[in-house]
Amino acid sequence: MSAPSPLQSALERRIGSLGSVIVAFSGGVDSSVVAALSARALGARALAVTALSPALASGELDGARAVAAAAGIAHETIATDELASLDYRRNDRFRCFHCKQELYGRLSVLARTRGYAAVLSGANADDAGDWRPGLRAAADHGVLHPLLEAAAGKAEVRALARALELPSAEKPASPCLASRIPYGTPVEPATLRRIDRAEQAVRALGYRELRVRHHGETGRLELAGDELGGLLADARRQDDVAAAIRRAGYAHAQIDPRPFRSGSLNEVRS
Repeated sequence: MSAPSPLQSALERRIGSLGSVIVAFSGGVDSSVVAALSARALGARALAVTALSPALASGELDGARAVAAAAGIAHETIATDELASLDYRRNDRFRCFHCKQELYGRLSVLARTRGYAAVLSGANADDAGDWRPGLRAAADHGVLHPLLEAAAGKAEVRALARALELPSAEKPASPCLASRIPYGTPVEPATLRRIDRAEQAVRALGYRELRVRHHGETGRLELAGDELGGLLADARRQDDVAAAIRRAGYAHAQIDPRPFRSGSLNEVRS
């Protein structure tokens, strides 16, 4: 491992000054970097915690465990119950606020009970320019965002992850399954399970960065640009992908001709 960059050193000093921390840990690159830096700065006084709920995609927990081990941080899980909230299930534009209220509320209680001084998130500077109602929930609970404070964007975070030799350095973003459901369509456990089955079925065909957007009885696949071109040029592969989505429980399957766009359901469609 090379000598720490000025950014890494500054982040470690900031986290170390807190004394002890719980990291809200999904296993994605952002929270992985915060967890790894917390372990370096605080050792046994740092704990990574992953929330388990029906909105967590298959395989994400195993991935989080592997990253925590590589980062050298203690790792635990808690159960969250955002689906018990009617405000969350009705799925308006503040869905993430209600989800994060549940998560950060439980982590804050855990921190107080166990004697940790702060709860940290992996929010980065790029998040400040997007629709992120979860940041408001974080403010309500006093959650700190070291990457955001340091003005570190996604590119810098991935560079830190490579320098720290984290297995999540190139991991595509994987937000909760509810993010595939358009605002106004209720979030239901059966819907989350169907989305999860469909995405796992498409991944089994060899695709990596994708979303299956839920539109009633239609599952619409978005693929990253480097994979989309090959799929659109091969009718047989398109048939295989559509069949996999239908086997997951959708009556109809579509392939979006535009490349995958994080947060595309926030876009205004004509």
